[in-house]
Amino acid sequence: SLFHFFSSFKFVYITSTITDRSCSSSYFSREMLISDRMLLKVIVLGDSGVGKTSLMNQFNKQYKATIGADFVTKELHIDDKLVTLQIWDTAGQERFHSLGVAFYRGADCCVLVYDVNIQKTFETLQTWHEEFLNQADPSEPERFPFVLLGNKVDTDGGANRAVSEKTAREWCALKGNIPYFETSAKENYNVDEAFLCVAKTALASEHHPVDVF
Repeated sequence: SLFHFFSSFKFVYITSTITDRSCSSSYFSREMLISDRMLLKVIVLGDSGVGKTSLMNQFNKQYKATIGADFVTKELHIDDKLVTLQIWDTAGQERFHSLGVAFYRGADCCVLVYDVNIQKTFETLQTWHEEFLNQADPSEPERFPFVLLGNKVDTDGGANRAVSEKTAREWCALKGNIPYFETSAKENYNVDEAFLCVAKTALASEHHPVDVF
């Protein structure tokens, strides 16, 4: 059962030293007291059609979207520890603004996704950013970890690109220098690297134990 799955994880506290909000090695210099297994809940947000489900499908080949919020789990080895990412997808419900507080509750990191070829999907990032903070209500909203993905960089060889990398990085800087990756779910470009950064960002920023309920 899901209860037995989650109860099999042991959590203890992490003390972190954060020197830079990026995915450089210095960002993850920390003294960590953790168990052999950890569970991190990650929320993926963005406009419908930006490729959220495709990114998850590329990251975990067995993932299949269903109606309503759904999640995929994938295990990663980080610093000799087994980390399980529980990545939650909106599965189209963002169109109806019906995700609900339970979807956001207990999140350790939020991944924002936009389509580099559609300006509007970039402009709505602020709305998604605010939506997450309002719904998840983290204790330290200014320190909560986000990662931004600019997806579909493969489309038409970049000929129809509407949002430059410079513009995206400037937005990230305004949000506290959050990590930024340009990705292509179709070409499997930067997908694994992005989610590895998501895991490390959550590990470096969170103070466990994690409550995913």
